[in-house]
Amino acid sequence: MEYRKLGRTELNVSVIGLGTMTWGFQNSQAEGFEQMDYALEQGVNFFDTAEMYAIPPMRETFGTTETIIGNWLASRLSRESVILASKITGPGLPWIRGGNNRIDKKNILLAVEGSLKRLQTDYIDLYQLHWPNRGSYHFGKIWNYQPEFDAQAEEDNFLDVLQTLQTLVRDGKVGHIGLSNETAWGLSKWLQLAQQHGLPRAVSIQNEYSLLCRCFEPDLSEIALHEDCGLLAWSPLSRGILSGKYLHGARPEGARLTIDTRVDHRINPQTDAAVVKYIELAKRHGLDVCQMALAFVNNQPFVTSTLIGATNMAQLKSNIDAISVNISTEINEEIKKIRREYPLIY
Repeated sequence: MEYRKLGRTELNVSVIGLGTMTWGFQNSQAEGFEQMDYALEQGVNFFDTAEMYAIPPMRETFGTTETIIGNWLASRLSRESVILASKITGPGLPWIRGGNNRIDKKNILLAVEGSLKRLQTDYIDLYQLHWPNRGSYHFGKIWNYQPEFDAQAEEDNFLDVLQTLQTLVRDGKVGHIGLSNETAWGLSKWLQLAQQHGLPRAVSIQNEYSLLCRCFEPDLSEIALHEDCGLLAWSPLSRGILSGKYLHGARPEGARLTIDTRVDHRINPQTDAAVVKYIELAKRHGLDVCQMALAFVNNQPFVTSTLIGATNMAQLKSNIDAISVNISTEINEEIKKIRREYPLIY
Protein backbone atom coordinates (compact mmCIF):
# COMPACT_ATOMS: atom_id res chain seq x y z
CA MET A 1 0.00 0.00 0.00
CA GLU A 2 1.03 3.61 -0.55
CA TYR A 3 0.30 6.52 1.77
CA ARG A 4 -0.06 10.28 1.40
CA LYS A 5 -0.29 13.15 3.85
CA LEU A 6 -3.81 14.29 4.65
CA GLY A 7 -3.51 18.00 3.93
CA ARG A 8 -1.04 19.67 6.26
CA THR A 9 -1.63 17.17 9.05
CA GLU A 10 0.70 14.47 10.30
CA LEU A 11 -1.75 11.76 9.24
CA ASN A 12 -0.68 9.40 6.47
CA VAL A 13 -3.73 7.93 4.74
CA SER A 14 -3.73 5.00 2.36
CA VAL A 15 -4.03 5.94 -1.31
CA ILE A 16 -6.81 3.35 -1.48
CA GLY A 17 -9.52 4.37 0.98
CA LEU A 18 -12.41 2.15 1.98
CA GLY A 19 -15.87 3.46 1.14
CA THR A 20 -18.58 1.95 3.31
CA MET A 21 -21.99 3.16 2.15
CA THR A 22 -23.34 -0.23 1.04
CA TRP A 23 -23.13 -1.72 4.54
CA GLY A 24 -26.53 -1.91 6.11
CA PHE A 25 -28.49 -2.29 2.86
CA GLN A 26 -26.64 -4.07 0.07
CA ASN A 27 -24.22 -5.65 2.52
CA SER A 28 -24.83 -7.22 5.91
CA GLN A 29 -22.83 -6.48 9.04
CA ALA A 30 -20.92 -9.75 8.60
CA GLU A 31 -19.95 -8.73 5.07
CA GLY A 32 -18.90 -5.30 6.27
CA PHE A 33 -16.74 -6.91 8.96
CA GLU A 34 -15.11 -9.14 6.34
CA GLN A 35 -14.34 -6.15 4.11
CA MET A 36 -12.83 -4.13 6.96
CA ASP A 37 -10.73 -7.06 8.15
CA TYR A 38 -9.32 -7.67 4.70
CA ALA A 39 -8.75 -4.00 3.88
CA LEU A 40 -6.84 -3.44 7.11
CA GLU A 41 -4.70 -6.51 6.44
CA GLN A 42 -3.81 -5.02 3.04
CA GLY A 43 -2.69 -1.75 4.59
CA VAL A 44 -5.86 0.26 3.96
CA ASN A 45 -6.04 2.52 7.01
CA PHE A 46 -8.54 5.13 5.80
CA PHE A 47 -12.27 4.36 6.19
CA ASP A 48 -14.90 6.84 4.99
CA THR A 49 -18.53 6.91 6.09
CA ALA A 50 -21.38 9.35 6.76
CA GLU A 51 -24.30 9.69 9.14
CA MET A 52 -26.81 9.27 6.28
CA TYR A 53 -25.46 5.89 5.12
CA ALA A 54 -26.56 3.16 4.11
CA ILE A 55 -27.28 4.03 0.47
CA PRO A 56 -29.77 4.53 -1.12
CA PRO A 57 -30.71 6.97 1.64
CA MET A 58 -33.84 6.00 3.54
CA ARG A 59 -35.28 6.73 6.95
CA GLU A 60 -35.01 3.03 7.84
CA THR A 61 -31.28 2.75 7.12
CA PHE A 62 -30.07 6.11 8.45
CA GLY A 63 -26.94 5.56 10.54
CA THR A 64 -26.70 1.81 9.98
CA THR A 65 -23.30 1.97 8.27
CA GLU A 66 -21.80 3.90 11.18
CA THR A 67 -23.34 1.38 13.57
CA ILE A 68 -21.71 -1.51 11.70
CA ILE A 69 -18.34 0.24 11.78
CA GLY A 70 -18.78 0.95 15.48
CA ASN A 71 -19.54 -2.70 16.20
CA TRP A 72 -16.44 -3.71 14.24
CA LEU A 73 -14.23 -1.23 16.09
CA ALA A 74 -15.56 -2.51 19.42
CA SER A 75 -15.06 -6.17 18.50
CA ARG A 76 -11.63 -5.79 16.91
CA LEU A 77 -10.22 -3.25 19.39
CA SER A 78 -8.48 -1.61 16.45
CA ARG A 79 -9.51 2.04 16.71
CA GLU A 80 -5.93 3.32 16.61
CA SER A 81 -5.25 1.37 13.40
CA VAL A 82 -7.88 3.27 11.44
CA ILE A 83 -8.13 6.88 10.27
CA LEU A 84 -11.89 7.34 10.40
CA ALA A 85 -13.83 9.90 8.38
CA SER A 86 -17.51 10.74 8.60
CA LYS A 87 -19.85 13.52 7.43
CA ILE A 88 -22.77 15.65 8.50
CA THR A 89 -25.64 15.56 6.01
CA GLY A 90 -26.52 18.73 4.13
CA PRO A 91 -30.11 19.99 3.64
CA GLY A 92 -32.76 18.00 1.84
CA LEU A 93 -33.58 14.75 3.63
CA PRO A 94 -36.80 15.16 5.65
CA TRP A 95 -36.13 12.37 8.16
CA ILE A 96 -32.87 13.84 9.46
CA ARG A 97 -33.38 16.11 12.49
CA GLY A 98 -36.94 16.80 11.44
CA GLY A 99 -35.89 17.95 7.99
CA ASN A 100 -34.18 21.01 9.49
CA ASN A 101 -30.69 19.65 8.89
CA ARG A 102 -28.98 22.76 7.56
CA ILE A 103 -25.27 22.71 8.31
CA ASP A 104 -24.98 25.07 11.28
CA LYS A 105 -23.91 25.03 14.92
CA LYS A 106 -26.99 23.28 16.28
CA ASN A 107 -27.01 20.51 13.69
CA ILE A 108 -23.25 19.95 13.76
CA LEU A 109 -23.27 19.39 17.52
CA LEU A 110 -26.20 16.97 17.25
CA ALA A 111 -24.72 15.16 14.27
CA VAL A 112 -21.28 14.69 15.84
CA GLU A 113 -22.74 13.25 19.04
CA GLY A 114 -24.91 10.86 17.03
CA SER A 115 -21.98 9.68 14.91
CA LEU A 116 -19.69 9.23 17.93
CA LYS A 117 -22.31 7.09 19.63
CA ARG A 118 -22.93 4.89 16.61
CA LEU A 119 -19.22 4.58 15.85
CA GLN A 120 -18.48 3.73 19.50
CA THR A 121 -15.51 6.07 19.57
CA ASP A 122 -14.46 9.23 21.35
CA TYR A 123 -13.21 11.00 18.24
CA ILE A 124 -13.55 11.23 14.46
CA ASP A 125 -10.27 11.83 12.65
CA LEU A 126 -11.81 13.70 9.71
CA TYR A 127 -15.22 15.34 9.92
CA GLN A 128 -16.66 16.51 6.60
CA LEU A 129 -19.55 18.67 5.41
CA HIS A 130 -21.41 16.34 3.03
CA TRP A 131 -22.70 19.04 0.65
CA PRO A 132 -23.19 22.81 0.86
CA ASN A 133 -26.29 24.48 2.25
CA ARG A 134 -26.50 26.59 -0.89
CA GLY A 135 -26.45 23.59 -3.22
CA SER A 136 -23.86 22.83 -5.90
CA TYR A 137 -23.46 21.27 -9.32
CA HIS A 138 -22.83 17.77 -8.01
CA PHE A 139 -25.18 14.74 -8.13
CA GLY A 140 -26.11 15.40 -11.75
CA LYS A 141 -27.07 19.06 -11.26
CA ILE A 142 -24.28 20.46 -13.42
CA TRP A 143 -26.57 21.23 -16.37
CA ASN A 144 -28.93 23.47 -14.41
CA TYR A 145 -26.85 24.78 -11.51
CA GLN A 146 -27.25 28.51 -10.99
CA PRO A 147 -24.93 29.93 -8.31
CA GLU A 148 -27.44 32.44 -7.02
CA PHE A 149 -27.06 33.02 -3.29
CA ASP A 150 -26.31 35.70 -0.74
CA ALA A 151 -22.52 35.53 -0.54
CA GLN A 152 -22.34 37.48 2.72
CA ALA A 153 -24.89 35.21 4.37
CA GLU A 154 -22.90 32.19 3.22
CA GLU A 155 -19.68 33.64 4.61
CA ASP A 156 -21.39 34.33 7.94
CA ASN A 157 -22.53 30.70 8.05
CA PHE A 158 -19.06 29.45 7.11
CA LEU A 159 -17.56 31.42 9.98
CA ASP A 160 -20.13 30.11 12.47
CA VAL A 161 -19.50 26.55 11.27
CA LEU A 162 -15.72 26.93 11.56
CA GLN A 163 -16.04 28.30 15.09
CA THR A 164 -18.25 25.35 16.03
CA LEU A 165 -15.79 22.89 14.53
CA GLN A 166 -12.95 24.61 16.38
CA THR A 167 -14.72 23.83 19.65
CA LEU A 168 -15.06 20.18 18.65
CA VAL A 169 -11.38 20.03 17.71
CA ARG A 170 -10.39 21.57 21.05
CA ASP A 171 -12.63 19.08 22.87
CA GLY A 172 -10.90 16.20 21.06
CA LYS A 173 -14.08 14.98 19.38
CA VAL A 174 -12.88 15.90 15.89
CA GLY A 175 -9.30 15.73 14.65
CA HIS A 176 -9.52 17.62 11.37
CA ILE A 177 -12.20 18.97 9.04
CA GLY A 178 -12.93 18.43 5.37
CA LEU A 179 -15.38 19.48 2.69
CA SER A 180 -17.39 17.44 0.23
CA ASN A 181 -19.18 18.18 -3.03
CA GLU A 182 -17.88 21.76 -2.92
CA THR A 183 -17.15 24.25 -5.66
CA ALA A 184 -14.02 26.30 -6.34
CA TRP A 185 -15.62 29.39 -4.77
CA GLY A 186 -16.66 27.42 -1.70
CA LEU A 187 -13.29 25.75 -1.19
CA SER A 188 -11.44 29.05 -1.59
CA LYS A 189 -13.76 30.84 0.83
CA TRP A 190 -13.47 28.14 3.52
CA LEU A 191 -9.69 28.28 3.30
CA GLN A 192 -9.63 32.09 3.32
CA LEU A 193 -11.84 32.42 6.39
CA ALA A 194 -9.90 29.77 8.29
CA GLN A 195 -6.66 31.64 7.66
CA GLN A 196 -8.10 35.06 8.49
CA HIS A 197 -9.62 33.97 11.80
CA GLY A 198 -7.21 31.28 12.97
CA LEU A 199 -9.82 28.55 12.65
CA PRO A 200 -9.54 24.89 11.55
CA ARG A 201 -8.42 24.58 7.97
CA ALA A 202 -9.99 22.07 5.58
CA VAL A 203 -7.49 19.29 4.92
CA SER A 204 -9.40 17.58 2.12
CA ILE A 205 -12.26 17.87 -0.33
CA GLN A 206 -14.32 14.81 -1.21
CA ASN A 207 -15.82 15.18 -4.69
CA GLU A 208 -16.74 12.78 -7.45
CA TYR A 209 -13.87 12.01 -9.82
CA SER A 210 -13.33 9.27 -12.39
CA LEU A 211 -12.53 8.70 -16.05
CA LEU A 212 -16.13 9.67 -16.78
CA CYS A 213 -16.46 12.58 -14.35
CA ARG A 214 -13.60 15.07 -14.43
CA CYS A 215 -15.36 18.23 -13.29
CA PHE A 216 -12.68 18.55 -10.61
CA GLU A 217 -10.29 19.70 -13.32
CA PRO A 218 -8.87 22.23 -13.86
CA ASP A 219 -9.85 24.78 -11.21
CA LEU A 220 -10.54 22.66 -8.14
CA SER A 221 -7.51 20.49 -8.86
CA GLU A 222 -5.32 23.60 -8.92
CA ILE A 223 -6.58 24.73 -5.52
CA ALA A 224 -6.34 21.23 -4.05
CA LEU A 225 -2.76 20.79 -5.20
CA HIS A 226 -1.36 24.18 -4.28
CA GLU A 227 -3.33 24.71 -1.07
CA ASP A 228 -2.59 21.23 0.32
CA CYS A 229 -6.26 20.29 0.37
CA GLY A 230 -6.24 17.08 -1.63
CA LEU A 231 -9.09 15.26 -3.28
CA LEU A 232 -10.75 12.25 -1.72
CA ALA A 233 -12.21 10.85 -4.91
CA TRP A 234 -15.63 9.28 -4.56
CA SER A 235 -17.22 7.03 -7.18
CA PRO A 236 -13.94 6.42 -9.04
CA LEU A 237 -15.71 3.67 -11.01
CA SER A 238 -18.83 5.77 -11.63
CA ARG A 239 -21.04 3.51 -9.50
CA GLY A 240 -19.59 0.50 -11.30
CA ILE A 241 -20.55 1.82 -14.72
CA LEU A 242 -16.93 1.69 -15.92
CA SER A 243 -16.93 -2.09 -15.45
CA GLY A 244 -19.31 -2.36 -18.41
CA LYS A 245 -21.89 -4.36 -16.46
CA TYR A 246 -24.64 -1.82 -17.21
CA LEU A 247 -23.97 -1.49 -20.94
CA HIS A 248 -27.01 -1.41 -23.23
CA GLY A 249 -29.42 -1.18 -20.31
CA ALA A 250 -28.27 -4.32 -18.50
CA ARG A 251 -29.20 -4.54 -14.83
CA PRO A 252 -27.45 -7.51 -13.18
CA GLU A 253 -29.16 -9.01 -10.18
CA GLY A 254 -27.98 -7.45 -6.93
CA ALA A 255 -26.03 -4.63 -8.61
CA ARG A 256 -26.33 -1.11 -7.27
CA LEU A 257 -28.22 0.40 -10.20
CA THR A 258 -30.58 -2.57 -10.14
CA ILE A 259 -31.41 -2.09 -6.47
CA ASP A 260 -31.43 1.72 -6.49
CA THR A 261 -34.40 2.58 -8.68
CA ARG A 262 -33.70 6.32 -8.75
CA VAL A 263 -32.90 7.64 -12.22
CA ASP A 264 -29.12 7.86 -12.57
CA HIS A 265 -27.89 10.96 -14.39
CA ARG A 266 -24.79 9.05 -15.53
CA ILE A 267 -26.75 6.71 -17.79
CA ASN A 268 -26.93 7.91 -21.39
CA PRO A 269 -25.72 6.78 -24.83
CA GLN A 270 -22.54 8.84 -24.57
CA THR A 271 -21.64 7.11 -21.33
CA ASP A 272 -22.03 3.68 -22.93
CA ALA A 273 -19.89 4.73 -25.87
CA ALA A 274 -17.11 6.05 -23.63
CA VAL A 275 -17.19 2.94 -21.43
CA VAL A 276 -16.77 0.72 -24.51
CA LYS A 277 -13.71 2.78 -25.50
CA TYR A 278 -12.16 2.43 -22.05
CA ILE A 279 -12.81 -1.31 -21.97
CA GLU A 280 -11.17 -1.68 -25.38
CA LEU A 281 -8.19 0.37 -24.20
CA ALA A 282 -7.73 -1.77 -21.10
CA LYS A 283 -7.94 -4.99 -23.12
CA ARG A 284 -5.31 -3.80 -25.59
CA HIS A 285 -2.89 -3.35 -22.72
CA GLY A 286 -3.81 -6.52 -20.83
CA LEU A 287 -5.48 -4.66 -17.98
CA ASP A 288 -8.71 -5.00 -16.08
CA VAL A 289 -10.74 -1.89 -16.93
CA CYS A 290 -11.71 -1.24 -13.30
CA GLN A 291 -8.12 -1.48 -12.12
CA MET A 292 -7.03 0.81 -14.96
CA ALA A 293 -9.69 3.34 -13.99
CA LEU A 294 -8.68 3.25 -10.32
CA ALA A 295 -4.99 3.50 -11.17
CA PHE A 296 -5.73 6.57 -13.27
CA VAL A 297 -7.32 8.27 -10.25
CA ASN A 298 -4.57 7.07 -7.88
CA ASN A 299 -1.92 8.66 -10.10
CA GLN A 300 -3.38 12.16 -10.14
CA PRO A 301 -1.12 14.54 -8.21
CA PHE A 302 -4.06 16.30 -6.57
CA VAL A 303 -5.59 13.07 -5.20
CA THR A 304 -4.97 12.12 -1.57
CA SER A 305 -7.07 8.95 -1.52
CA THR A 306 -9.29 7.01 -3.94
CA LEU A 307 -12.41 5.79 -2.16
CA ILE A 308 -13.34 2.34 -3.40
CA GLY A 309 -16.61 0.57 -2.69
CA ALA A 310 -17.43 -3.09 -3.13
CA THR A 311 -20.39 -5.37 -2.56
CA ASN A 312 -18.39 -8.60 -2.63
CA MET A 313 -14.89 -9.71 -1.72
CA ALA A 314 -13.78 -10.34 -5.30
CA GLN A 315 -14.49 -6.69 -6.15
CA LEU A 316 -12.77 -5.50 -2.99
CA LYS A 317 -9.62 -7.52 -3.63
CA SER A 318 -9.40 -6.39 -7.24
CA ASN A 319 -9.94 -2.76 -6.29
CA ILE A 320 -7.25 -2.81 -3.61
CA ASP A 321 -4.83 -4.55 -5.99
CA ALA A 322 -5.18 -1.58 -8.34
CA ILE A 323 -2.54 0.12 -6.18
CA SER A 324 0.05 -1.96 -8.06
CA VAL A 325 -1.22 -1.18 -11.57
CA ASN A 326 0.96 1.04 -13.71
CA ILE A 327 -0.53 3.51 -16.16
CA SER A 328 1.99 3.99 -18.94
CA THR A 329 2.52 7.18 -20.91
CA GLU A 330 0.94 5.46 -23.91
CA ILE A 331 -2.21 4.61 -21.94
CA ASN A 332 -2.43 8.15 -20.59
CA GLU A 333 -2.23 9.53 -24.11
CA GLU A 334 -5.03 7.22 -25.24
CA ILE A 335 -7.13 8.27 -22.24
CA LYS A 336 -6.68 11.89 -23.33
CA LYS A 337 -7.96 11.01 -26.80
CA ILE A 338 -11.05 9.28 -25.43
CA ARG A 339 -11.74 12.21 -23.14
CA ARG A 340 -11.58 14.64 -26.05
CA GLU A 341 -14.02 12.46 -27.96
CA TYR A 342 -16.39 12.37 -24.95
CA PRO A 343 -15.39 15.53 -23.04
CA LEU A 344 -18.25 15.76 -20.56
CA ILE A 345 -20.38 12.72 -19.81
CA TYR A 346 -22.19 14.19 -16.81
